[in-house]
Amino acid sequence: MPSTVSVVLEIGSKRAFASALEWPGWSRSGRDVPAALETLVAYGPRYAAALAGRAPGPSLPRSTAELKVAERLPGNATTDFGAPGVAAAAEARSVTAKDLGRLETILRACWATFDATADASAHVRLRGGPRGGGRDLPAIRAHVMDAESAYLTKLGGRAAKGATVEGIRDAFIEALGARARGEIADTGPRGGARWSPRYAARRSAWHTLDHTWEIEDRSAE
Repeated sequence: MPSTVSVVLEIGSKRAFASALEWPGWSRSGRDVPAALETLVAYGPRYAAALAGRAPGPSLPRSTAELKVAERLPGNATTDFGAPGVAAAAEARSVTAKDLGRLETILRACWATFDATADASAHVRLRGGPRGGGRDLPAIRAHVMDAESAYLTKLGGRAAKGATVEGIRDAFIEALGARARGEIADTGPRGGARWSPRYAARRSAWHTLDHTWEIEDRSAE
């Protein structure tokens, strides 16, 4: 029998997000909480497939009854815009070396799946439409790279000037570890709160897989 999946809900005025706390990247939205939970369950097989061969996957719930809501958070403008923008209290927990290794494995699996999907669609004309703003494939790649660079800054890390996407990802993993070990302060020099390792992993993996699935959906016959 599938094990219960712990979920954090982020509830905005126009949209709700449901995210599996222990599975970075498995986050989906809906017009309300029931729709978000249903979509999270529906995307379980796609999430497992994204990790397959690269990281151990979850036991998939057969229905929303097998989801356990661990936290309910008020959303914000980011939530309503279409991104999970609020960190859960559970994501402030300390990160052990074992936890860190697991987060890295899942993140690298999501990144590798995005790269493989984008490469496989390199000669495919993506269908237009509202999803993803109608970006073409090079623009999606650039957007994902720019987001990773921004997320790295939110962690308190920095990539070398002109770094490739691989360099940015390596710097992200390095900053993730430094934050977990307390080598990077919780606040920046101007007092802004930095992302926790667990939330940073969730946000990065979600964004990567969201665009992976966009490419798949827009390139499908």
